[in-house]
Amino acid sequence: MPTRHGVLRAGLALATLLGIAGPVAAQSGGEIRIAMAGPLTGDQATIGEQMRRGAEMAVADLNAAGGVLGRRVTLVLEDDACDPRQAVAVANRLVARQVAFVVGHYCSATSIAASDVYNDAGIPQVSPGSTNPRYTERGLPNVFRVCGRDDQQAAVAAEYVARQFPGRTVAITNDLTSPGVTLGDVFQATLNRLGTREALRAQITKGETDYNAIVTRLKQANVQVLYHAAYHREAALLLRQARDQGLNLQLISNDDLNVRDFWSIAGNTAEGSLFTFEADPSRTPAGAEIARRFQATNFDPSGYTLYSYAAVQIFAQSATAANNAQPGRILAAMKGREFNTALGPIRFDGKGDREGAAYRVFVWRDGRHEEAQ
Repeated sequence: MPTRHGVLRAGLALATLLGIAGPVAAQSGGEIRIAMAGPLTGDQATIGEQMRRGAEMAVADLNAAGGVLGRRVTLVLEDDACDPRQAVAVANRLVARQVAFVVGHYCSATSIAASDVYNDAGIPQVSPGSTNPRYTERGLPNVFRVCGRDDQQAAVAAEYVARQFPGRTVAITNDLTSPGVTLGDVFQATLNRLGTREALRAQITKGETDYNAIVTRLKQANVQVLYHAAYHREAALLLRQARDQGLNLQLISNDDLNVRDFWSIAGNTAEGSLFTFEADPSRTPAGAEIARRFQATNFDPSGYTLYSYAAVQIFAQSATAANNAQPGRILAAMKGREFNTALGPIRFDGKGDREGAAYRVFVWRDGRHEEAQ
């Protein structure tokens, strides 16, 4: 158990890490409430857990360093289960609780649905993982993301396939969600521009469990490489059913495969599967120390853990710069500012997208993933 002096020393160090001037003496003024909203239950609960852990540690670090503007920060947790209707209800509850800032949501459909509510209330919303371009393309002044976009990661995937698998037969499957369609469209257009035509493109329904009919079509077309624009559960089931039919596919997919659940469901059929994600922040100077502290608690800070941590840092630095914890003042301070975060320096463009977001290709090997060569 840490001693009081140990906590104070940690607070002094963390003040620098969080990008604020240093610990400040406690003052009156009451708590500052911020929120983390995401899928704490349902198929995406693993990612919701990553988001929760990241936000909780960031808030704990802030409070250990004296809070923000001398006030304690309180984190309100809300579960949207990746359901847009629940997300709207969550957003209304958070507005009623007068939160100053929202870290969330994860699923793009929920971030988009909730963003109108937050915008009407003037509350800044920073998503750790909503990658659908539409989230920031609607012109709302309060929406931001610390991740990249689907049109960026799908193009990277197509370029990788064209470069690494020339002459192979390629197919595309996507679900009918807006992100799935966008990923599939951009991958297809980029692949075609690079001189490769897909053998077929097929749609799946999110939540299905039987993909044997699609596997049969892939097998008949002699498909060797499959770009799967959907969630990790469907990807894992499709892979298993392909192997059951004797079809050995090279799978490449999107950022949702960056969860341990994919390997747990797919088993050893996941070996060699590829996916796009941004560079591992735990290997950067900014994120390494924070990642080590998570690992000391036996929690793997992969996926969107440090993205949520970074979103809380953006709140703290904006409120400090504004010398005010009102949502409107925080929002104004976010414009045109560079933030020091666990992901490295972050600056937002006029839409709220992170400038310079860059995707890599990763590969699953023996239950772990690493950057592909």
